[in-house]
Order: sequence, then structure tokens, then C-alpha cells
Amino acid sequence: MKDDANILIVDDEAGILKMLDITLQKEHFTHITTASTKAEALQAITGQNFDVILLDVMLPDGDGFALCSAIRQQTTAPILFISARSSDFDKLTGLSVGGDDYITKPFNPLEVVARIRAILRRQRVYEKKADQPEMKSYIYDTFTFSPDKAVLTVHGKIVQATAKELKLLHFFCENPNRVFTTSQIYERVWGEDVFGEEKTVTIHIAKLRKKLGDHTRKPSIIVNLRGIGYKFIPPTGDDS
Repeated sequence: MKDDANILIVDDEAGILKMLDITLQKEHFTHITTASTKAEALQAITGQNFDVILLDVMLPDGDGFALCSAIRQQTTAPILFISARSSDFDKLTGLSVGGDDYITKPFNPLEVVARIRAILRRQRVYEKKADQPEMKSYIYDTFTFSPDKAVLTVHGKIVQATAKELKLLHFFCENPNRVFTTSQIYERVWGEDVFGEEKTVTIHIAKLRKKLGDHTRKPSIIVNLRGIGYKFIPPTGDDS
């Protein structure tokens, strides 16, 4: 059975591109676009919509992290980094600039397929929920969030956020004033992903706080309870 997902692979190693292309084709992914430079990737992004983007960090005409930031200006499609740079710093950088996952080289191509399928499965579940007319919108003192439209508005202005950030926000909005451990948040929002549990959650919460206008050093919306976990406190405007 063919999968109609549109996938972009960006890597300057011809062997990697060929291996992933062949593996994905064998696994019934038939809509695959490849790029070996930053320029080719940006051209591809401008010309069509992608469901998943596989992105190398080291490209001949630019840094993959910078490219990820540029891609995020045009699409919220999940980005999976695939790189030989395997330090924690590189992984955390990849997540902080908008990546959703990070795999280090060398890798098993079937693991990449499994990650892609997990990402697509979650996307389809989220989209299915978004199609339901009764899906609740959240209206607070400082921001509003419409999951069905994937629109976040902070102080009256639309704020761009990745699919993962919106899913994290939706989770918090559905569970106000409840405390969740990092592991619980990771399991509920990331599901089958396996990298960097605690650091992944911490980074995405920091990014979400910034977009919500929450105080970085003394947050009042997504509160960290040291040694316990996180709690979402809906802003009501009564704290002044």
C-alpha cells in the first residue's frame, strides 16, 4: 500500500540520499524529493508542501541549523535532523531552532522509516481531531489558541509555532492546573520518539513560554515545580 506523504530529504552525501530514497520506496513512500544544498532545499520548500523533512546539519553552502530556522519561516512541517554531529550540544541546538527529532549517523535506515511513520501517525490523529467541529478553542487573558485552525494569538497578534509546540500547548490547555512530570509530558506529547526525554521537553517548554510572553526567569503560565514537574496556570489577568 502506497503512502501519499510528501517527504523532502536534504543531505550532501549522494550515498545517503540514495539509501534513504531506496529504503523509503521499498516501504511504500512514493513522493520523495531530494536536495543536496541549502539553496536546493529552500527552492523545494518554496515550490511545494512537505509532510516530513529530513535534514542534514553539514551542507556545502550553509549550516543545517540556519536552514531549519529559514524553513520554519515557511512551514510547520516536522523536521527530523540526520547528522554525523552527535554531541548533546548539537542535538539541543537542533531542537531549539525548530527540529522535532534528531538521529545521528551512522544509522539504520529502517529506524528513520519508523520515526517518519510515528510522526505521520501523530499528525493524522491531530488533524482528525482538528476536523471535529466541537473541538474547543481556548481563550485566556493574554492569548487565545484554536487547535482546529492551529492558530495561536498572543496579545492580539498571531504567533508562528511549530506543530510540536502547538501540540504541547494543546496538552497543557486540556490539563490546566495539573502537575505532570517531564516523563509524563514526553510520553503524552512525543509518544514513540526516543531521543532526549528531559532535555527535549525542557527546550520546547522554554520556546513555548517565550512565544506566550511568559517570563523566562519567573514564569507564571507554565510553572516549573522543582523536583516535581510542570503545571499550566491559565492567565486570568488577576495577578496584577
